[in-house]
Amino acid sequence: MSTQAGFCAVDLGASGGRVISGRLGDSGLELHEVHRFPTAPVNVHGTLYWDILRLFSDVLDGVRAAASAGELASIGIDSWGVDYGLIDEAGSLLANPVHYRDARTQEAVPRVLARIGAQELYAVTGIQQLPINTIYQLAAAEGTPALRAASKLLLIPDLLGYWLTGNVGAEVTNASTTQLYDPLARSWATSVMQRAGIPQRLFPPLRQPGELIGETLPEVGVAAGVPVVAVASHDTASAVVAVPAQGTDFAYISCGTWSLVGMELAGPVLSEASRLANFTNEVGIDDTIRYLRNVMGLWLLQECTRDWAAAGFRPGQDELAAAAAREPPLRYVIDADDPSLLAPGDMPARIAAGCERAGQGRPESPAQVARCILDSLALAHRRAVTAVQELSGRHADVIHLVGGGARNQVLCQLTADACGLPVVAGPPEASAIGNLLVQARAAGAAPADLAGLRALVRATQPLRRYEPGGDEDWQGAAARLGHQ
Repeated sequence: MSTQAGFCAVDLGASGGRVISGRLGDSGLELHEVHRFPTAPVNVHGTLYWDILRLFSDVLDGVRAAASAGELASIGIDSWGVDYGLIDEAGSLLANPVHYRDARTQEAVPRVLARIGAQELYAVTGIQQLPINTIYQLAAAEGTPALRAASKLLLIPDLLGYWLTGNVGAEVTNASTTQLYDPLARSWATSVMQRAGIPQRLFPPLRQPGELIGETLPEVGVAAGVPVVAVASHDTASAVVAVPAQGTDFAYISCGTWSLVGMELAGPVLSEASRLANFTNEVGIDDTIRYLRNVMGLWLLQECTRDWAAAGFRPGQDELAAAAAREPPLRYVIDADDPSLLAPGDMPARIAAGCERAGQGRPESPAQVARCILDSLALAHRRAVTAVQELSGRHADVIHLVGGGARNQVLCQLTADACGLPVVAGPPEASAIGNLLVQARAAGAAPADLAGLRALVRATQPLRRYEPGGDEDWQGAAARLGHQ
């Protein structure tokens, strides 16, 4: 299994994007980052938008850089879920995609749930209740000129793929995040659309990971005629492909802006207990289910860092983590999943206020706030890892922590301590690696089975193991937050 041509992975996260060129050869998987760029939203008159044309320009710059380094076998795109662009019959974008953290959905949630109850909605879609879900974004846009004029809804990777190739479609792993997909029927949940008042005409045919989307158009201006392949286009789905697990008795944490904590299952868990625990059933590669819970993730630290930088304090991430590690453990803890922490803006003050409301006093220094965040994330990981085993009836012997959070040694150790399980950290670029592996498999240049892909990751990527230890009272801290 080797290939001379390279595979180009476009990996868009909620805080940053990267384009990585990869090759599979006798020495294993070779990765080269060719472009990295921010994916920050833009606030215009109180609405938070994605600057999608700038992002597409960065994607083209990255593809151009990858192509200049050698022949490309294919291109694949993954990104965050739930957000979308609307195109008209002529294929023109009608408006900038709105960012999922925008507040417009708050009033739409009760309106949808009055039309289709939460229990029925979960029984069909298996998706956790979050105001960011596509179903609520569309309800918030009900009656707008853009929605009336729209011919098709394209999720972010599908929109970028359309601009590269001219072909419309919806890759299934990302489609499953919308709360408008039926994981049992493996099709769009048209009954939910009808009940929620969402036009069915908007939703294009579904694609599977590995399917050809089309070839890059000459007018795109970069690498004309290169195949664009549908990968596991939700970034977490790509990250789970690259989890370097052996066997099935593992939990995973895809840790970046969000922490996605769960297990890989053969089918969805649609029980009432699962709904009440706010677990989600998203589609993974090869008809698997990513049974997981969203935890707020490193967004909390990213927002604090942004606020501190605006005030003139710019610590490096390693420096900040080291300072946090010197602070007393579990002195300040908050519920990392508190909805009040979802929106951007003045995060240190909100965290301090949460600690004060809980009778813990206020963390004052950046090190104290950072330690509060890391301890609180470890507690949130603990709650989700415990719950996913109980709800799925499966046991985890190890936790695989992938994504950018794998670089945070303090968080990895705290997660092992809190969960009482070994944590294997890495690879940090799991989403891009999973993206590349699906492309390579489609080209016949990588193992055909998921176990073989993961063995390739184990053999070629540096990993670090953290054993549980320490004498911190994690159970007591969890009880302070009302965790089970």
